Amino acid sequence: EPQKFVKEVAEAGAYMMNVHYEACTHLHRTIGVIKEAGMKAGVTLNPHTPISLLEDIIQDLDMVLLMSVNPGFGGQRFIEHSVNKTARLKEMIRTKGLDTLIEVDGGVNLETGKRLLEAGADVLVAGSFVFSSPDPIRTIKELKEM
Repeated sequence: EPQKFVKEVAEAGAYMMNVHYEACTHLHRTIGVIKEAGMKAGVTLNPHTPISLLEDIIQDLDMVLLMSVNPGFGGQRFIEHSVNKTARLKEMIRTKGLDTLIEVDGGVNLETGKRLLEAGADVLVAGSFVFSSPDPIRTIKELKEM
């Protein structure tokens, strides 16, 4: 029930609050409360959740986070359909004339990251790839240069 924590998140100084679609019974209401608290609003979709469910709320979002692994722990294998899902979401955003950001989290490395950027991702989250690297600073630099 993320809507219960909007006030605390805003008071902690966050500029954006992101909620899982699957955790919000009344997503539109939750997004409204986040914006009323002065933050930008984002929605996360798990790998099995279709982007079509955002059709009637996308115009109210500042960011959509696509999970390209199942949430819960790091080091999971990248779910391949995430590239196509990213491209379809980018097309939805373009068609509606929006500037909503697409963030992708899970299994991001130099190869998957490049494909995701080409598909339309704006932000990549690379945890295990960076922290398991023998040279995390170099790995971060390589990611930034993509």
